[in-house]
Amino acid sequence: MRASSRFPPSLLPPLFLLLCASGPGRGGDVGAVTCGSVLKLLNTRHNVRLHSHEVKYGSGSGQQSVTGVESSDDANSYWRIRGKIDGACQRGAPVKCGQAVRLTHVNTGKNLHTHHFSSPLSNNQEVSAFGDDGEGDDLDVWTVQCSGRYWGRDDAVRFKHIGTDAFLSVTGEQYGHPIRGQREVHGMHSPNQHNYWKAMEGVFIKPSLDSTKHDEL
Repeated sequence: MRASSRFPPSLLPPLFLLLCASGPGRGGDVGAVTCGSVLKLLNTRHNVRLHSHEVKYGSGSGQQSVTGVESSDDANSYWRIRGKIDGACQRGAPVKCGQAVRLTHVNTGKNLHTHHFSSPLSNNQEVSAFGDDGEGDDLDVWTVQCSGRYWGRDDAVRFKHIGTDAFLSVTGEQYGHPIRGQREVHGMHSPNQHNYWKAMEGVFIKPSLDSTKHDEL
């Protein structure tokens, strides 16, 4: 099954107007990833972007699969940064190092999720997309691990799962049909070079008292 690359109608205006290529931050809080931003995440070791689509795992949980893709222009690689619970991550506020967040897949409304199922290729911990319209359960929550005060747009960061202590990772295994060439994304319990991620293309909400203002990346 091939997932649609069309954005939900509610996201079309800001994405149509503000979607643009990645670039450097402008210093201070303006250079931080902010709550409510929509972005792509690049695994720096394997050069693939975090991706999901309406293709379910054929084993394990049977939930919607999460993969890594080399393409930089696939609309199924956009994720919205949200708080652990609604209201916990004010729109436009810089995401702090150590903060708990949810990553919601824009095109399907499911949250990045992991649990104690084995991943199909590497036998690490399965990572899936779970929930409906952005609402799932407690296993959708990750902490952002970085070295400064805030998650900077140019920083390589880790995502550690609160419920299982696994790190969001890629080690290079590739799927066959129907998602040939896409990489397995999974959880690993050791911090290493396979679990660094960097913010790439996206729409970044500008830190401002006026939450209606935006900042292009």
